[in-house]
Amino acid sequence: MLYVLPETTGDIIVLQANGTLTAEDYTQTFLPLFEHVKNTHPEVRLLITFAPDFEGFETGALWEDAKFGAKHANDFHRVAIVGDAKWTDWMSKLADILMQGEVRHYKMTQLLEALRWINDEGEDDEDNRLYPFNG
Repeated sequence: MLYVLPETTGDIIVLQANGTLTAEDYTQTFLPLFEHVKNTHPEVRLLITFAPDFEGFETGALWEDAKFGAKHANDFHRVAIVGDAKWTDWMSKLADILMQGEVRHYKMTQLLEALRWINDEGEDDEDNRLYPFNG
């Protein structure tokens, strides 16, 4: 199942994946929300949390994800992938190669940090590191 979390606002989409993701999760939950946000903002910020009970993707969901990725790789400003499973780390590295925007992986204990990062807040912003006295 894919849940839209209440932190979703403006150009930020915050999702939580539990159990098994299906093609319907993409077509009925994610895609309509993404299209709405994309129609009102030039770039989208996405945070997706893979809950501890996440079991994986159905084949149809993988196909929907691949089609979406090919079509919208340049539509993201930032993507935060949150999860403790090892595959979430390599998935974020692969997404960073394939997507135009920034992609980072966070552990579950770093969820608030991930929210701050996709919202361009916090000390880990590159601009703050490069120009610490601007403000």
